[in-house]
Amino acid sequence: MSPDLLIAISLLIVGFLYASVGHGGASGYLAVLSIFAVPVVAYKPMILVLNMVVAGVGFYQFYRAGYFKWKLLWPFLITSIPLAFFGSRVTLPEGNFNMLLGLALLLPVIRLLGLGPKEKQEQQELNLVTALLWGIVIGFLSGLLNIGGGIFLSPLLVILAWANAKQAAAVSSLFIFFNSLAGLLGSSFTDYAISNSSYIWFTAAVVGGTAGAYFGSQRFAQATVRYLLTAVLALASVKLIFFMQ
Repeated sequence: MSPDLLIAISLLIVGFLYASVGHGGASGYLAVLSIFAVPVVAYKPMILVLNMVVAGVGFYQFYRAGYFKWKLLWPFLITSIPLAFFGSRVTLPEGNFNMLLGLALLLPVIRLLGLGPKEKQEQQELNLVTALLWGIVIGFLSGLLNIGGGIFLSPLLVILAWANAKQAAAVSSLFIFFNSLAGLLGSSFTDYAISNSSYIWFTAAVVGGTAGAYFGSQRFAQATVRYLLTAVLALASVKLIFFMQ
């Protein structure tokens, strides 16, 4: 089997798994491409566009299912969007970028393994000041790492008891869309070259994301654990932190 086909299948699976929990999948796509040692020039612009498409489909499905709450989103957007724009304009040395991305990938691994804080039964009202401050942090990291920030926002909403898992998925999906757009607008992609393979990978991830968004919003239980995704992210995290400095 050719490497391009293996990458496409991997992206389809990652898109499915991420979209099923309301994420665009940027960190997962970056994980897959780093495992296959694909150069950044071949995919960086594609990641943010792909993130927007998959997150947009995910939002539509979770919104249709009645899980979206605007009051949980707008405070984060106010501060995250401009910070995502500015974060995307910061260029890190490749070793530092790989280290930060590898560490960021550990967050969904922890959540998927069920090692983080559990969802609380009694929800709390969102604190405006706290949400605005977290929006600054998540927005900047999103732009800096070329991701949408859903891997940070959705566990935060659950940990602080502001939302249950599916409400967090609905909010995170639209959050990812806007932050990815801000990051895309703030980035300069003159040095990047999209190949024919990139279009194949893009299509595979969109197909997987569309299916995942449907099953995540309509079919899956909230506690479904996706060990395959955990393995991919853990492997990529180790590679980025220890072998790509």
